[in-house]
Amino acid sequence: MIPNVWNRMVQERWDMDLFYLPKRVRNKGKEPVPFETMDVDRFGESKVISKYIQTLQDYVWWISLQIKQTYDLIHCHHPLVALAFKHCYPQIPVILTIHSSYETELMLNDQITRSGPEKEFLTSIYREVEKKVEVITTVSHSFKRYLSQFVMNPERIRVIYNGFDQTIFRPSEHKNGVPQLVSLSRLVPAKGIDVLIRACAELKRRGKNFVLHVIGDGMAREELHQLCKQLNVQEETIFYGYVLHPHEFMSFFDIFVLPSRAEAFGSVFAEAALSGLACVGTQVGGIAEQIVHGETGLLVPVDDAIALSDALQKLIDDEEYRQKLANAGREYALKHFSLDRVVKEYGELYRSVLEGNKTRQSN
Repeated sequence: MIPNVWNRMVQERWDMDLFYLPKRVRNKGKEPVPFETMDVDRFGESKVISKYIQTLQDYVWWISLQIKQTYDLIHCHHPLVALAFKHCYPQIPVILTIHSSYETELMLNDQITRSGPEKEFLTSIYREVEKKVEVITTVSHSFKRYLSQFVMNPERIRVIYNGFDQTIFRPSEHKNGVPQLVSLSRLVPAKGIDVLIRACAELKRRGKNFVLHVIGDGMAREELHQLCKQLNVQEETIFYGYVLHPHEFMSFFDIFVLPSRAEAFGSVFAEAALSGLACVGTQVGGIAEQIVHGETGLLVPVDDAIALSDALQKLIDDEEYRQKLANAGREYALKHFSLDRVVKEYGELYRSVLEGNKTRQSN
C-alpha cells in the first residue's frame, strides 16, 4: 500500500521521498538511543528486547548514513522507525502509523509469554512514541482500542483505514466446476491456517467437493503439511509458498478465507473483496470492520473449525449467495478502502501538522 500512496501523492504534487530501511542491516548501530518514558534496564536480559534495541540503533545508523537533506514532515510506518527518525531529527514533526501488534503475534506464535518482560517492553514502546511524535494514526477502530491501554491520551489517536489501488484488482467472470478456496498469509500460528485445515477436513467428511489453495510461507509450513496428511485433506490442498504478485490471479478463485487469531486490519480481505471473491474471516480486529456479517461476507468465532466449516459450506452450496456476498463486498471495499480516500485523508493530516508546526515556530 505505501508505495501506491507515495506514487499517488507525488502525482498530486507533493514533493515526497520514499525511504526504506533494509532488513540486511544488522548490528551496525552503536549509538545509544535514550528512552524518556521507561527504564529499559528494569526488563532484564532478553533476546527479544536486545534485538529490538539493536534494531533501533541500526536504524539510527542507517538513517544518519543515507539521509543527506532535511524535510518539513516525516511519516513513519513502524514505531521503531519513528523513534529512529525522531532521534536523528528532533525538530521535524513525525507522524506514525501503527499497522500491527508485534507483541500479539509473538505471543500467538509462542515466542513470548503474556506475563513476561518482552510483552511489557513492547507495549511500553507505544507510550514512548506517543511522547515523541506529533501524531499517531492506526488502521482500525479495534486496534485503536488496543493501543489505548498503553498511552496517556488515546483520544488523540486517529484512525485512517488502509487504501488500495482498485485498478490492479480485476474481477473476472469464470466458472469453476469445483469451488476454489484460497487463503493468503504468512504461515504462522497467528493466522489460524490450522483451523482452516480442520474445517476443510470437516467439509470433506460431509461430502463437499472443494480445492484449498494456500499462498504464503512461514515457520508453520511443515506442521501444516503434516496436519493435512493426518486429516486426509492433502489431495484437496495445494501449498504454493511465497508468491510475488498474487493479486494477478486472485480473481480466478471463488472464496477467500483466513481464520486469523488476531488482525489489526487484515489488508488481504480488502484485496480479496476488490478481486471479486466472497470472504470468510474471524470476528477479530479490523476484519470485523471490513466484513458486515451476512451482507458483505461471513464472520466466525476464532478457533472454531466447525463454525468455519458451516460458513464455507453455505458458500459452497449456494453459488448465488456466494456471488451476492462477493458483489456486496467489492462495493463496500471500493467505498471504504480506496486509494483515493486514504490519499485524501493523509493529505489533510499532513497539511494540519505542517500548519501547526509553522504556528509553533512563529510563537
